[in-house]
Amino acid sequence: MLVSQIHLELVNHHRLRHRPRFPHVSGEEELTVTDTTHSSSCLTVEMSKMFQIKRICCIGAGYVGGPTCSVIAQMCPEITVTVVDVNESRINAWNSDTLPIYEPGLKDVVESCRGQNLFFSTDIDSAIRDADLVFISVNTPTKTYGMGKGRAADLKFIEACARRIVEVSNGYKIVTEKSTVPVRAAESIRRIFDANTKPSLNLQVLSNPEFLAEGTAVRDLKEPDRVLIGGDETAEGQRAIRLLCAVYEHWVPKARIITTNTWSSELSKLAANAFLAQRISSINSISALCEATGADVEEVALAIGMDQRIGSKFLKASIGFGGSCFQKDVLNLVYLCEALNLPEVASYWQQVIDMNEYQRRRFACRIIDCLFNTVTGKKIALLGFSFKKDTGDTRESSSIYISKYLMDEGAKLFIYDPKVLKEQIIHDLSQPNISEDNPERVSELVTVTSDPYEACQGSHALVICTEWDMFKELDYETIYKKMLKPAFIFDGRRVLDHLHGHLQNIGFQIETIGKKVTVTRIPYTPAATGPRVAAVEPPAKKAKA
Repeated sequence: MLVSQIHLELVNHHRLRHRPRFPHVSGEEELTVTDTTHSSSCLTVEMSKMFQIKRICCIGAGYVGGPTCSVIAQMCPEITVTVVDVNESRINAWNSDTLPIYEPGLKDVVESCRGQNLFFSTDIDSAIRDADLVFISVNTPTKTYGMGKGRAADLKFIEACARRIVEVSNGYKIVTEKSTVPVRAAESIRRIFDANTKPSLNLQVLSNPEFLAEGTAVRDLKEPDRVLIGGDETAEGQRAIRLLCAVYEHWVPKARIITTNTWSSELSKLAANAFLAQRISSINSISALCEATGADVEEVALAIGMDQRIGSKFLKASIGFGGSCFQKDVLNLVYLCEALNLPEVASYWQQVIDMNEYQRRRFACRIIDCLFNTVTGKKIALLGFSFKKDTGDTRESSSIYISKYLMDEGAKLFIYDPKVLKEQIIHDLSQPNISEDNPERVSELVTVTSDPYEACQGSHALVICTEWDMFKELDYETIYKKMLKPAFIFDGRRVLDHLHGHLQNIGFQIETIGKKVTVTRIPYTPAATGPRVAAVEPPAKKAKA
């Protein structure tokens, strides 16, 4: 039934997109629209080329809306930017000295224009009414129940925003989907607007996906590779595109601003993230081969990355990709392909996710095997919990899944991260799919520390899950003295490559991704057996005594 519904939407897509809400004339003329059905309510909408965006409202004060609109406010001082959210504590944090998210350079940007032309508020309706342009930057998580569970995006927050916008708005506004959204999100917004339109209202819908990398978001916003804007191929749609282009042209060269139709814009975002995730899974698959053969995945990555047709970006082997976008977007692409009866394409992209999960499980199995096939009751220091360095974001972090597999075996985890709060770590590990519907085990097995040395004291192993630079500079001689022997280091991010000789001289047994380091490793199992756990299954739980 779901597939048929999506097919019907696709068949009707062109008609729905180009069904004019009002008659239109050429872009050089002032547009006067008369509602002939209700002649008593004549509507005159001025949409001449002199119209300019002076007030922006962004719904959603998260990792996309906050940084994006802060940079827009700084680069466009004549535009008033208001970021709104239903979460009062988050808005209070944006108005304080301690921002709700960590991003290098963001605090300086916010403080340079907050209270001048940048405001953070919970008064959503007023901000929408006053705005010329409304960004929708709310979350679109993967569905956890119902049709499309585990793959399709949940658009309930997008729909709620669209209904609120059409309810409180009057006049002419441009509504732009800004956060990562699935294909057809703009169509969903447009259909809600069409069904609830009123004589005094003209809403144009654009797609303007973000291409930010957490940890470098401010730089990415100020010096973007490209800005992508998609909209209707009607005169009104093209006019709206030009108006949004004018905002970005304050600091982005015109050559880097790409304009497309709505579908191309939305699909480009999904495809970009899918391609990046694919590269990570590809090099991670090679890392397993390197460990089996004696090759070094870093050397392999260097060799193939020097081929200009391939390039060196995203060829860093690790314990897998994380973050809010990669997995969600690849899964949404898989779901879209299945719905459009493209099973071979869906299967191809599903393998990107499967390889990412395999890499995490494989690393966890390696830890368990090296610690003499059991970690039950053993203290393990886990350094790093965010999905990458220079951010406090833990969404889909590989650290969560490594922790899960070790908790399944009864390990006692001591976790340290310089930017992730204790409450966030406990929250992530207490989710039903991670805690096996037993959140009490988190309090029994997990301790969050504020000092990496405290985390390592008395531990059997040290596991690096996030590539924070500070982990390269720890006093490993002191750490070794306080650990149980033999002392293991499991480097899941290849941050200690330059220290291998020094660490071995200290006495550490070293295991890393994509390379055999410890030649005289303590035997624990026949070398030819490989991982004890199948690629599709998490490590089996230990039976309680």
